[in-house]
Amino acid sequence: MLHVFSTGFSRRFSRSLLSLGILALLGTCPGLWCEKLCGQTAVSAVQDGASASQLRVADRVMPQTNPVVEHPLMPAIRWAYQGLQDLQKIQDYSAIMVKRERVNGKLNDPEYAFVKIRHKPFSVYMLFLEPAAVKGQEVIYVEGQNDGKMWAHPAGLKNKLIGTVSLDPTGPIAMQNNRYPITEIGVLNLVRRLIEVGEQDMKYGECEVKFFEGAKINDRICTCIQVVHPVPRRNFRFHLARIYVDTEHNVPVRYESYDWPTEPDGAPQLIEEYTYLNIKVNNGFTDLDFDIRNPNYAFRVKESSQGQQ
Repeated sequence: MLHVFSTGFSRRFSRSLLSLGILALLGTCPGLWCEKLCGQTAVSAVQDGASASQLRVADRVMPQTNPVVEHPLMPAIRWAYQGLQDLQKIQDYSAIMVKRERVNGKLNDPEYAFVKIRHKPFSVYMLFLEPAAVKGQEVIYVEGQNDGKMWAHPAGLKNKLIGTVSLDPTGPIAMQNNRYPITEIGVLNLVRRLIEVGEQDMKYGECEVKFFEGAKINDRICTCIQVVHPVPRRNFRFHLARIYVDTEHNVPVRYESYDWPTEPDGAPQLIEEYTYLNIKVNNGFTDLDFDIRNPNYAFRVKESSQGQQ
């Protein structure tokens, strides 16, 4: 169904995503879905006793005279903008979204959710599948509706007692155990953020980029793009980041980033990972797909507050 992408765009779009950073929205456990990681990662250990205040800012890239040498991320930035135009041609998509995040120093268990996402107006429906503590919860967010708030309800008996509530997407309840709000979910938002971070990183050196063909995510052949900042600097958001781009459909299906090791010769520390599985695009979603009154959903609201704004 991913017919909106032109042939031959896979490599161009894959390289576009070197602007790796954070995202957007929601990932998986490497042991579950990544059948072939992209090679041995380069690890730089933080020196014993070094504090955050002692980390200097990476050197800015000085203008070159002759010959001109591009920053390793420069071709990716150009191609990213071209790829962004193709992504914007997608009207909507569904997927199984999986995320794993480190929040307040604790690495949370993976969470799985079925999602529907529409680009205009930006709309999100989520049904949580795992773990058991959140299974059955539903969330809807539609840009420009409900005073900017999202609708949500708990699962099971709590739904009967509490029903549907409106929450600020960036408020403490909605952000509990989350790094980012629902307003930043989705592949398109992911690519936009990667471009933003990549352009910031281009101001500095100390950036290594590698490509790995033949990686697999959930039996899908992907190109893995790996970016490494060998030395910890205050201006870098990660030590190691990888993005996996589906070779056939030219869609980024996984992003993961790691912090520097906490001890010499230690392993990088996972910061966040987000994976989109079984993506199906241009389903023709209507307003009913993002309506709490949809009879296929389990939202429970009082009659007086059922109308959506």
